[in-house]
Amino acid sequence: MDIDLSRRNKKPRLLLESERERLEEFIDSIHYSARYEHLTHVHKGRIDRHRYSDDQFEYRHVQLPKNMLKKIPADYFDSSKGTLKLLWEEEWRALGITQVLRSAPRNSRSASLRLILFV
Repeated sequence: MDIDLSRRNKKPRLLLESERERLEEFIDSIHYSARYEHLTHVHKGRIDRHRYSDDQFEYRHVQLPKNMLKKIPADYFDSSKGTLKLLWEEEWRALGITQVLRSAPRNSRSASLRLILFV
């Protein structure tokens, strides 16, 4: 998987205390994919399973609440893509994202592409 590292800030842009406080209410609503999730595709009776990992990285999706995105500082976004930039570890941890699974209720109606890829 080729990752475009130019899509991140030159150095980590840490949140101000006031910015962090605005995001606190959303921390428990962050949805994490299973650590060893497989994508299963059935094609002509054959099942293909794909892991979110390669020789160098393990990948995980994180789904952020839509209202949380509205409160994340603009310089965390890639305006040309309309998505979050590739975040430094200090940046995604400041947003309240961890690599520990949380048990949060799932809302099956809210599937979307508000995802983050850990590298």
